[in-house]
Amino acid sequence: MNLRVIPVLLTVLLTGGGTMAQYLADNVERSGVDELYQAGEKAYRSGDHATAIMFFDQVIDREPDHLNAHLQRGFCQGLTGAYDKAVQDFTAVIDQKGDHTWAYTSRGSAYNKLGKHELAIADFNKVITLDPKNEEAYNNRGEARKATGDMAGACKDWSASKRLGNAEAKIIMTNNRCK
Repeated sequence: MNLRVIPVLLTVLLTGGGTMAQYLADNVERSGVDELYQAGEKAYRSGDHATAIMFFDQVIDREPDHLNAHLQRGFCQGLTGAYDKAVQDFTAVIDQKGDHTWAYTSRGSAYNKLGKHELAIADFNKVITLDPKNEEAYNNRGEARKATGDMAGACKDWSASKRLGNAEAKIIMTNNRCK
């Protein structure tokens, strides 16, 4: 038995991980990084974000620069309300791959949740520079601008998002009385 897996197995068992615990029990001899990552993905897809975080923690403990584990753990951190931790994971991805638009978009969204709207705007600006047709970045930057009191800028961003095909932007514009 791989001794590095024992803490993971115990945690899963104690937290009622059920199918994840069975997965580990069945695969304990081959539980390398790939298997742990796949178990994290499976937990993420099933909506068990706490278990997914635990698996991604194990992957990152073994391979600190595992880009996808940081990205996925960041998504899970955000979904569990741990926005500061999500920012750390997305920053780790950006440090490795400075043009990773999903990491910038997700970090910007986490900053918005933390009330750090200027940092969010900077991240969405970066996404728009990298991908000028990213409707989500315009939409999210509009939310950040609204939070800073810049309604004209927010409406301009939502209008751009709408032009790029985001159907939600039209509703947002109506709800915020944009012209």
